Amino acid sequence: MKTFVVENGIQATQIIQELEHEGFSKDQIYLFAHDTTRSKHLTDHTNTRHIGLKEEGIFEKVANVFRSREENLQMRMTTLGLSQNKAVELGQELDEGKVVIVLQ
Repeated sequence: MKTFVVENGIQATQIIQELEHEGFSKDQIYLFAHDTTRSKHLTDHTNTRHIGLKEEGIFEKVANVFRSREENLQMRMTTLGLSQNKAVELGQELDEGKVVIVLQ
C-alpha cells in the first residue's frame, strides 16, 4: 500500500495519471480531502474509488454517522489497510488542507 500527500487537485490529478501510466487501475486508487464537498468533487473529477459498503461494512457505515469528519476519514483509511498511526498522521495532513491519495 502506498500513500501520497499533495497540495491540491491539480497535483492529485497528476499523481493519479502517473499511477495509471504505471498500470494501476482507478479501482485501486482512493482520494481523501477533509472538506466533504472538495472530496466528492475531486473523487468525481479524477474518477477514483469511493469507499462504500463493500469496503466499510454495514456496522462501520452506521457508526460513521456518529463520528466526526476526522474520525470518519481515519476509520476509512484503516478500512483500506493503513495502520491507525498512519491514518492519524495522514489525518493531520488533511487538517492542513492537503489531499491524500491511497493506492491499494
